[in-house]
Amino acid sequence: MAANPSPRSSFDRAAAGGGRLVRLFPFLRWWPMRRETLYADVIAGVSVALVLVPQSMAYAQLAGMPPYFGLYAAFLPVIVAALWGSSNQLATGPAAVPSILIASSLAPLAALGSEAFVALAIVLAFMVGAIQLLLGLFRLGKVVSFLSHPVIVGFTSAAAIIIALSQLNKLLGLPIGRSSMFLVDVWEMMRQWADVHWPSVAFGLVAMAIIGGFRRWLPKWPGVLVAVALTTCVSWAIDFEQKASVPTGAVEDARARSIATEFQAAKARALTLDGEIATLEKSLAQAARESGTRAAELRYQIELRQLERADLVRENVVRLRELRSFAFVALPDPRPGSALDAVSGRDGAILRLAPAPDVAASSNTVRWRVKEVSGERLLLSGGGEVVGFIPPGLPAFAPPALSWDALRALLSSALVISLVGFVEAISIAKAIAAKTRQRVDANQELIGQGLGNLAGSFSQAFPTMGSFSRSAVNYSAGARSGFASVTTGLLILLTLLALTPLLYHLPQAVLAGIIMMAVVNLIDFGAMKHAWVAHRHDGIAACVTFIATLALAPALDHGVLTGAALAIGLYLYRTMRPRIAVLGRHADGTLRDARLHGLPTSEHLVVLRFDGSLYFANVPYFEDMVLEALAAHPTVREVLIVGDGLNSIDASGVEVLEHLVDRLRSGGVTMSLCALKEQVTEVLERTGLTEKIGPQHLFRSASSAIEAIATRLDEPTVASSLLVTPGAARA
Repeated sequence: MAANPSPRSSFDRAAAGGGRLVRLFPFLRWWPMRRETLYADVIAGVSVALVLVPQSMAYAQLAGMPPYFGLYAAFLPVIVAALWGSSNQLATGPAAVPSILIASSLAPLAALGSEAFVALAIVLAFMVGAIQLLLGLFRLGKVVSFLSHPVIVGFTSAAAIIIALSQLNKLLGLPIGRSSMFLVDVWEMMRQWADVHWPSVAFGLVAMAIIGGFRRWLPKWPGVLVAVALTTCVSWAIDFEQKASVPTGAVEDARARSIATEFQAAKARALTLDGEIATLEKSLAQAARESGTRAAELRYQIELRQLERADLVRENVVRLRELRSFAFVALPDPRPGSALDAVSGRDGAILRLAPAPDVAASSNTVRWRVKEVSGERLLLSGGGEVVGFIPPGLPAFAPPALSWDALRALLSSALVISLVGFVEAISIAKAIAAKTRQRVDANQELIGQGLGNLAGSFSQAFPTMGSFSRSAVNYSAGARSGFASVTTGLLILLTLLALTPLLYHLPQAVLAGIIMMAVVNLIDFGAMKHAWVAHRHDGIAACVTFIATLALAPALDHGVLTGAALAIGLYLYRTMRPRIAVLGRHADGTLRDARLHGLPTSEHLVVLRFDGSLYFANVPYFEDMVLEALAAHPTVREVLIVGDGLNSIDASGVEVLEHLVDRLRSGGVTMSLCALKEQVTEVLERTGLTEKIGPQHLFRSASSAIEAIATRLDEPTVASSLLVTPGAARA
């Protein structure tokens, strides 16, 4: 990356001045903007927009949304997050990880791409935005520490593999449905290898080669845009798209026709239930004010219909998946004068559908697969899939369709997306800030990301987050303020208003290739190995998160939550068994672990060092270790606790110290403390433990403590064997 010309941001200067208005409206720090800054930001904004247009559509497809919803997510969220964020170069918008989390979270609740699915994704954006905004307003940015780096590394590596494999069906031209088990979907796709649409494969591989080539030899050029422009032109020139629409009766196979009929009936019943639920909810609003019994009955009726509707949705997901497993070929209708409206061939002949295995088709015969069921008709794909029609103009501005059922169902997913999204965003922002020497405020960034997602939920957007690749482009292009992202958002607006027809013939396989190239750098086994080398527990957390995410896919939120819970559990395990060492005098004059270094100890004095915080979870272990040391030295008359490694102490820790003092005194043993930190000393003084132990048993250093104890015992051998120079004690 090129060096940024503005090492210290105007935000830092404004914040240093304590401007209240700037804190409420952080974008005011950009002004007054010099001409060269404006020019640099506009150039950077244009550069990012050239990458964002195709990427946003690809990520929308990954999220299970129609591609044009990616443009909606690349408009307002990008602008708002830049206006209220703290980073000058962070580029927000659709990204790979939240997109796959959206698809995995919503797939069990609604059919991919359906109106219900889109509505839930918008609700999810609202929830993510609300969570991030609240965390930022209450200055809780450090809560993301619960997702440790090893957990994030394991999760993103597994998610990248899942993302890449999830795009294989589009790269191969196979309209495979998704099930509750990701690995089953991959196996099903492999079984249909004979139906691979090789022109789609060619488009995808060419796009990936162009992107990879530009990334290596012309990194400052928008290779993604070049790939999109070239493949779209070729797709238009060769009439790549192959789609058709047929009535259910055009299907000869009885099983396939039965499934399609059942799907249509279930969908119609679900729509009827929606109407009944809406009517009952209106009645409930009135009955709740008049009669408790009537309200309870209405709630029961609503719950019954909601459960029935949920069952219908799940059943239809299975039915659509089974329909998509059928491959058909189209044959002329033999009945003269038949009005059967089936697939129209290039010669205008009326065709009917027959199962592919039952027909001796030539190699160039189109094999049709069911893509969607719309009303009484089946929408078919012959392999040549393109983005298709994109509604021109701005997205509809409306509040998300919130409901208690949706909020309950999406809460865990919203929490995971909020935390993972913010961890990624702040990591990117801090990485760039290290080069620009800008101060990044984690809480302000949470506010920016939260407001961006909230704004997106009112403009038909799905959850967004910071993007590493686009932030790198933004920085390399010379962005000096968040106005670069505002420029990007305005160019997306121009695309929505005037340029969407140009994207109609963009092959879906190209979007799949864009996603694969974008996520390949997320796979980082080296970081997982490094975590293992640094600490075995971190390596275990990373590996378990990686395996759990793969095994539990598509429920990716369960994978990351499993890893986070394990990491916290391992941390608690470590703190429950902190390092406690019996110290002896080393040849260099320091106090060290006697067992580890084979050092002699005194017969009448045991010196123990405790490393960590003394709190409720480890006080039993601390007490056991002290008593075990005494049991190993039956002639001991004094115990000295070296507390320079004791960081904090809670009420349980105070209680166990008090209990030990009493217990040891009753056995003729005196306990002393030395080298305590200020925060620990304050707690002991507030609780009265200082007086109980006695000031004569509290020392500033290990050397002064050992010398005083030796004098008290009247045994110079203690001092000669354990006395060290001031400040030299360590374990």
